[in-house]
Amino acid sequence: MYELKTKETDNSVIEFIEAVDNPKKREDAYKLLDIFTEATGYEAKMWGPSIIGFGSYHYVYKTGHEGDAPLVGFSPRKAKISLYFAPGDTAREETLAKFGKHTSGKACVYINKVADIDVDVLKQLIDQSIDFFRRTYPDGN
Repeated sequence: MYELKTKETDNSVIEFIEAVDNPKKREDAYKLLDIFTEATGYEAKMWGPSIIGFGSYHYVYKTGHEGDAPLVGFSPRKAKISLYFAPGDTAREETLAKFGKHTSGKACVYINKVADIDVDVLKQLIDQSIDFFRRTYPDGN
């Protein structure tokens, strides 16, 4: 049976951020910690070894695969900072058009630094993501 690798842990978010090598990326991680905490109202938790997540939802796919995941989150990775939101839809794409310098994948948005983005738009993306997961998985919060 498939074992989900990204689970909520008791590891310290602050210790994780303090271990980030690049001082600018560490500073941005603290900025994002404040923004996500304020926007979500949730306490930051570590998910797996490197994702800082906020809130959670329980999903069940048509295949029967199920698990828990953070509603939103981020990770200050070596190359770029990964921001985790709900998968792309029309509303997300329209909001991302106003976001600033970034690249994106299915559920991740990648930025180099917080100074490259519009923080108010980041808060909109956080709200959209939480709304999406609450609508899609109403029994999972």
